[in-house]
Amino acid sequence: MIKSPAIPNSMKVTWFLTGRLSVMGKVESIDVTSFPFQIGRRHGLPLSLSYATVSGVHAEIIFEEGYLHIRDAGSTNGTFVNGKQVHDKVLLNDGDLIQFADVPFRVGMKVPVGTSSTLCDPSGASERALSLIQFDKLMTDRAVVPHFQPILDIRSGKVTGYEVLGRSNLFGLKTPRDMFLAASQLDLEAELSTMLRVAGLECAPQEDTSLSLYLNTHPAEIVTTGLYDSLASLVETFPKQAITLEVHEASATDLASMKELKRRLHDLGIKLAYDDFGVGQSRLVELTEVSPDVVKFDMQLIRDIHLSPPRHQQMVAKLVQMVRELGSLSLAEGVESEAEHRCCCEMGFELGQGYYYGKPLPAPELPTPQIGRLRPLF
Repeated sequence: MIKSPAIPNSMKVTWFLTGRLSVMGKVESIDVTSFPFQIGRRHGLPLSLSYATVSGVHAEIIFEEGYLHIRDAGSTNGTFVNGKQVHDKVLLNDGDLIQFADVPFRVGMKVPVGTSSTLCDPSGASERALSLIQFDKLMTDRAVVPHFQPILDIRSGKVTGYEVLGRSNLFGLKTPRDMFLAASQLDLEAELSTMLRVAGLECAPQEDTSLSLYLNTHPAEIVTTGLYDSLASLVETFPKQAITLEVHEASATDLASMKELKRRLHDLGIKLAYDDFGVGQSRLVELTEVSPDVVKFDMQLIRDIHLSPPRHQQMVAKLVQMVRELGSLSLAEGVESEAEHRCCCEMGFELGQGYYYGKPLPAPELPTPQIGRLRPLF
């Protein structure tokens, strides 16, 4: 984050702090209008926070020589500015990230322009800043709740594996998209991807390790040796667990790299899956040269496929046939209805995934791995 230099209060700026006053509260902006501006759990303070980790009077913002500073007020769990603990007073800048214990707030300012307009906080900037400070907690505490979505043999209804999907309860980082957006701003996509795989295996159902866990990758990892090292460590730690590594088909751009990836995965006993196949620039050459064990057809191809024009259905069926001839299993993603399920069976898909078969759930909430309502269709 690029920070503005501290601006003296002689310019009549309005300073504010943005964050949540309680765990379930909405994001609010609180003007800093009087000094000392005290922050803590005690009622009646200019900024009163309902968090058990925050002290009664936790910190205070002061005005000295035309600038704002923050100092800790002897709190139990500390005050931090941009990740560094406050031991003395610290100068505050627009955009700084403050933590009162583990409670994040963003410093902002509005500067008068002319006589009638102000420079306002950009839409969404506060929540993005808060998500960055939460990202450190996500990685340090491994604060993820892996969810598992079943993958089935769609003709027999037998569960053959689970895709591991990252989730968390942290503000701004509840989904993989949110997590990787924050990671991209810190150049930590590969580290996040590795952490999600480790957490997934640690929390995975243990009843039947022959059910393959489908683990995701990030494109930033494909060209690094760190991916192989992390996978080797997983295999050593979980030697009995069947693993399938998912690679986005758009990442399969270099034949030499993909051949090396498949060779190394084979040596580790890990299967390879191409994800999101069939939308955008499908890598047919790479598919024929480096045939994966599983090809996951993108849900955009599957959604309402029973209502699609015949030409669309014929195209998908031909792709399924081609995948089968290459020795790969075809998997339909995003199946949400019995009509879609039946159409996929008629097209020759062998595997399926989607809400019709089961939603992503934490391991303790997963049902017994069988789907009774599905009937063999042959």
